[in-house]
Amino acid sequence: MIAESDKEIAKKVLEKMLRQEYIGGRHMAFVEISKGFPKHIAGDVRAVAKNLIRLGLIMQKRTSYGLRISLNPHRMNEIEKIIRDPVD
Repeated sequence: MIAESDKEIAKKVLEKMLRQEYIGGRHMAFVEISKGFPKHIAGDVRAVAKNLIRLGLIMQKRTSYGLRISLNPHRMNEIEKIIRDPVD
């Protein structure tokens, strides 16, 4: 479950990955997940991304050059629902 305080960040992370089409076999570096966010919340963005990995919305792939992540194509309905839902 995504905490209320983290829903806006989670929504923006998923939105960013969907917009750039990091789905299934196309991966991005985990260290780049906080790019485009203000520097003072970079740690929060990484923590939310780790939570999304635990929830199975983001898949991880370990490589010799670092952790790569992509959206789980089997959970796209849930991901799109999170993106569409307004944040209270």
